[in-house]
Amino acid sequence: MIRLEDVSKIYKMGDTELRALDHVDLEIKEGEFVSIIGPSGSGKSTMMNIIGCLDTLDEGEYYLDDQSIDEYSEDELAQIRNKKIGFIFQNFNLIGSLTAEENIELPLIYQKIPKEERAERVKSALEEVGLWSRRDHKPKELSGGQQQRIAIARAIATKPSLYLGDEPTGNLDSKTSDEIMRIFHKLHDEGNTIVIITHDEEVAKQADRSVRIKDGHIEEV
Repeated sequence: MIRLEDVSKIYKMGDTELRALDHVDLEIKEGEFVSIIGPSGSGKSTMMNIIGCLDTLDEGEYYLDDQSIDEYSEDELAQIRNKKIGFIFQNFNLIGSLTAEENIELPLIYQKIPKEERAERVKSALEEVGLWSRRDHKPKELSGGQQQRIAIARAIATKPSLYLGDEPTGNLDSKTSDEIMRIFHKLHDEGNTIVIITHDEEVAKQADRSVRIKDGHIEEV
């Protein structure tokens, strides 16, 4: 599903060149559960942004579903971000003025999903994360763990085949983190590909496979 070949991402600050990713090779097969672990500033978020088509690489090749990312049009990349990939972020990225139900429905409106199907998908996603009873609550009325479950439900509703989690347990206590990881395991059991970026060793080792990143270089764990 995902293949990075000799990929580099370079940032220039005056005369200084910073290689956030430095000649990285990585392959993730469909249906795998992979964690990418590293300290702050190691390049792991840059890697997620490239895998998620949120950023471009400077050197090398990125193949998604055996097609070079350079061959996709901007419209096709937008479709990939909207439909193929489910993003889950550390800070939840929920809209404060919308209810849980409305936050989950919003990407489906952008996808022009019919209203009746939207309602079915939202209900199903909320039930999968155990929060149907909180559908009318706004983010400030929910705990951090509940907000993250709503964020996961928002991703589930779009029916992606790849879930990308950027520090999805980073702001949560250990008990709540375990609840979030149980949802990821369930999604993996259903046949989805899961990639989690984390600095937490306990979270990383729950994946079937771990990749460690440091100073833009990676190694299998």
